[in-house]
This record gives sequence, structure tokens and C-alpha cells, in this order.
Amino acid sequence: MIMVFVNEKPTKVVENTTLFQLRDNIKPDADIVILNGHIMNKDVTLNNNDNVVLIKRGEIPSFDELEALMIARHTPGIHKKLKKGRVAIAGLGGLGSNIATSLARMGVGFLRLIDFDVVEPSNLNRQYYFIDQIGRKKTDALLETLKRINPYITYDPVDCFVNENNIKELFHDVDVIIEAFDKAETKALLIKNCLQLFPDKLIIGASGVAGIYDTSLLKVEKLGKNVYIVGDFVNEAKPGEGLMATRVTVAANMQANIAVRYLVNDKNVF
Repeated sequence: MIMVFVNEKPTKVVENTTLFQLRDNIKPDADIVILNGHIMNKDVTLNNNDNVVLIKRGEIPSFDELEALMIARHTPGIHKKLKKGRVAIAGLGGLGSNIATSLARMGVGFLRLIDFDVVEPSNLNRQYYFIDQIGRKKTDALLETLKRINPYITYDPVDCFVNENNIKELFHDVDVIIEAFDKAETKALLIKNCLQLFPDKLIIGASGVAGIYDTSLLKVEKLGKNVYIVGDFVNEAKPGEGLMATRVTVAANMQANIAVRYLVNDKNVF
């Protein structure tokens, strides 16, 4: 006998059992068969500790089963590590709202969402909000959206303006601090204070994501022990140089990916 995991549940099967035999025994109407994160169109022999997910298109799974199906395309072992992660995102604009969305889809277990502003029409060209959310607090609007994406995460929305007096309280209990502000002075304030208060925490910021320049210009630079900055470090927002979805969301997901790599790889980003 060998042990495989079917929709995250440990299942003993006879050695040399094939993937499609397992499907036919457990869920013969499944038309999506995923093995170790990859959709399979041909039969193979199963190995010990393989991860198998069986899905029928159009079928609404139970709440208890849904989480396992949502992570079916993850690389095996990733979800369990991310589920333990704690991340704070400071600023829920073009960077922060998209970072939060990606981390929710990845299944990071705890997300603190920090902003003081409301959704307004000019946000919608790049931020993860919707027309019917205009006028609502960003913390409330994003929380509503994230719960629709992944209800298995602990969300902690904090409606406040970040300053020197509340940084310790806001970030003391997380593994990763993500700076996603618009203004250079606010970025500097957060990173400087977090370096002083939390020298061992990972800090991820951004600088230079405006315009529609080649996204290959965006890069990651390490500053000191544990600060990573994403951007081209040149093209800041200014008159004639707007912030737009294509480039902002690329940078946001680069920030999110650094956080994921850190949480998964035993706190070792690179």
C-alpha cells in the first residue's frame, strides 16, 4: 500500500494504482484530474505522497471541501507553509489592493489591511475596487472582495493613517511588512521606523512604477539585511506621468511574490 492525498485527504491505495483508476474508484464523474498541481490528460502510476485533486466542472463543492480544490494548482507543500504566514500591507491603493488580492489567492493565513482612504473614481484604473464600491472605506471594500476570493483567511482591516506613534502596534505581530504607499515621504517614514523597531522582519517596498515603460525595467534591489524594493527607481508618478494598471500590478505582484518566497523558503528570500 502507498499513501496519496485526494482533495487533501490521506488515502491508502494499492501499489501500482494509476491516476485514472483512483478517479474511477472515488469520483468517476470528475472531468478535471490534477496531479501535484498539474492537470493530467493521460494516465500515470501513482507514487507515495502524490497529491490528487478531482473536480467536476460546474459542481459547487461544500465549504469544507472548497479550500482543497482552490489550491489544486499550487505546487505541493506550498499551501501549508503559507497558511502559517502573517503579512501586513500598508496602503491599499494600486500596489496594496493588488498585493492583497494575490496573497489571498495564494492562501496566506493572516492579512492585515491598513488604509485610511475611501474608494473614488480615479482609483479604478489600477486598484482592485469596483464602481459600486465608490465612496466606501478601502478597508471595508477590499475586505468584502477578499472574502469572496478566499474566505479561509483571517483578515484584519485597520482604518487608520500610519504614523510614528502607531507603527509598533500595527506591525509587531507579523512576519512580513509590505509598504504600498504613494508618497515618498510616507514610504521613507515607514521603512525607517520599521528597521529600527523590527530589525529582523522582512520589509518590502516599491519605488518607480509609473508610466507604461517596459516592465522588464522593474527589478528587485536589496537594501541592507532584510529590505527589498521593487521598481525601476526612476519613473515616479508626476504630472504627465500617471499610474496605470499594467505596470502597477506587475510591481505589486513582484512584491507579493517576494513575500510568498520568504514565507515558503524558511525565511530565505534569495
